[in-house]
Amino acid sequence: MNPDFARRLWLTAKPLIFIGCLLPLAWLCWLAWQGQLGANPVETLSHRTGDWSLRFLLLTLAITPARRLTGWNRLQQFRRMLGLFAFFYVSLHLAVYLIFDQFFDWSAIAADVVKRPYLTVGFAAFLLLIPLAITSTRGMMKRLGKNWQRLHRLVYLIAVLGVLHYAWLVKADLSEPLLYGGVLAMLLGYRRWRRWRGVC
Repeated sequence: MNPDFARRLWLTAKPLIFIGCLLPLAWLCWLAWQGQLGANPVETLSHRTGDWSLRFLLLTLAITPARRLTGWNRLQQFRRMLGLFAFFYVSLHLAVYLIFDQFFDWSAIAADVVKRPYLTVGFAAFLLLIPLAITSTRGMMKRLGKNWQRLHRLVYLIAVLGVLHYAWLVKADLSEPLLYGGVLAMLLGYRRWRRWRGVC
């Protein structure tokens, strides 16, 4: 492939992927505008934003294996964008709970987080995501040096907490949480295999 053409292709891909990442939110806004969020709109908003949070988190983790398997090193350019969109949808997910479910009743929220394990792990995952979002810039990468990579390994724990949050939330039908858990297990297993092969 011509290098100039490849460069133009990737430059075009970035804004298209950015727009694509906003489509789930646009669709939710359209459903809300049309009054088609179902009998429990708050629950629909909470579940949809939570689903997309986990999907973007897994897509972020999939970038490195995809790059190594395909040889498309430019895929790495999209990892930060996808990671920030994961944080964006997690923030929306939390906002739905704080605003529409609890109406900013902070004492009830604190009691709820302590009482319900799925909220405890979900809130913990959100708190762990904050430093990753703050340090996602190139400037912070240079400033932190090797510590940046150590810090951003928290994403693996965050993904595990996200799957647990979903599994403990649904209780009965575990098909979707198990699907996400299976994808996460493959992504983490691939990294473990690479590390083991590198040592051996």
